[in-house]
Amino acid sequence: MKQSVQVRLLPTSAQAGALLATLQACNAAASWLSEWMHGARVFKKFDVQKQCYAELRERFGLAAQPTIRVISKTVDAYTTLHSNLAAGNYGPPRSKRRRAVESRPIRFRSTAAQPFDARCLSWKIEVAGRASSVSIWSVAGRLRDVRMIGKPAHLKALSSRPVKETDLVHRDGMWLLHVAVDVPEAPRREPVNGFLGVDMGIVNLATTSDGVRMSGTCLNRYRKRQQRLRGRLMTRRTASARRLLKRRRRKEQRFAADLNHRISKRIVAEAERTGRGIAVEELTGIRERVRLRKPQRVVMHSWAFAQLGRFLAYKAERAGVVLLRVDPAHTSQRCSGCGEIDKKNRRSQALYVCARCCFVGHADHNAARNIAARGVACWGEVMRPHAAPTPSASRGGSGKPGGVPEF
Repeated sequence: MKQSVQVRLLPTSAQAGALLATLQACNAAASWLSEWMHGARVFKKFDVQKQCYAELRERFGLAAQPTIRVISKTVDAYTTLHSNLAAGNYGPPRSKRRRAVESRPIRFRSTAAQPFDARCLSWKIEVAGRASSVSIWSVAGRLRDVRMIGKPAHLKALSSRPVKETDLVHRDGMWLLHVAVDVPEAPRREPVNGFLGVDMGIVNLATTSDGVRMSGTCLNRYRKRQQRLRGRLMTRRTASARRLLKRRRRKEQRFAADLNHRISKRIVAEAERTGRGIAVEELTGIRERVRLRKPQRVVMHSWAFAQLGRFLAYKAERAGVVLLRVDPAHTSQRCSGCGEIDKKNRRSQALYVCARCCFVGHADHNAARNIAARGVACWGEVMRPHAAPTPSASRGGSGKPGGVPEF
């Protein structure tokens, strides 16, 4: 499996100027190439490289390997764009938004990240008592012994594991390298004790089938405070207010990511300790399916459930814990005791009362127990691939629902 490692560069003023010029040259080349590809309607990497490689090198003064990385970067951007168009993410074929996206080429910011590979980089990780450093290609020549700092675990991974693609990033005045490192996969453990169901929500960010709730009150309060602060600063329209807005622009995002990291780490550790797998809901497309009033849309669109799901997935894979994504249909309406499905059973956001068996409990805990049961049923189908799923499973009803396994 691949692990993303982040290290920070501490270049001198001359080295920082060379790195900035490198990003600007590479992104100018990518924007020029994007306009050519959009006009010529050529999007295959082999064809683009055959027709534009020499001109890119001559026009922008790039070396051979960085030119190849610029071509790959631009082709990948169009591949992603065409995938989003095919999936309908920009609206129906004749919508105004889709026509606007299709009519103009992709533009790259002057300081957008630039990918490099092993031919453009070499590493020195704490050799003979010296500080860690990196040697990197630039338009001003090879920059040698650029100081580098990072977490000890990340530096150890760089020194002991094969390094794949590396992205050079300039963000908030800092120079960063995002490195993809190959790490051995942990042996997958069979969920001998069943599954730990996880219900994700807004009031409670995560609720497990064991009854443990990770409240989102702190995060929601923090978001509202940041929203009020941004509103006050935007109304002032002064230079100092703009500087403060720029300085705080990623603070809320970092706060939410740190909270999701802690929640996912706690869930994976509990599943690993108890010999269970993890079952979560497949929430793809929930924002398009749900219709909300205007005040609720901000809360829904700031809900970082996809990020929490990604953190759970890679932490579970690293720990060798099985993670399944199951059908979310009726998990909040179904009684985990008797299986009765009735939306009236959920009396409020927190209270669930079954009219059939008189089961009373927290609504999110009840949903997490249903998700855990569906994880067990889905795992049984995965381990018996010759057995066809039941009709109720394919519909996501009250029978044994299917799911999408992730290993």
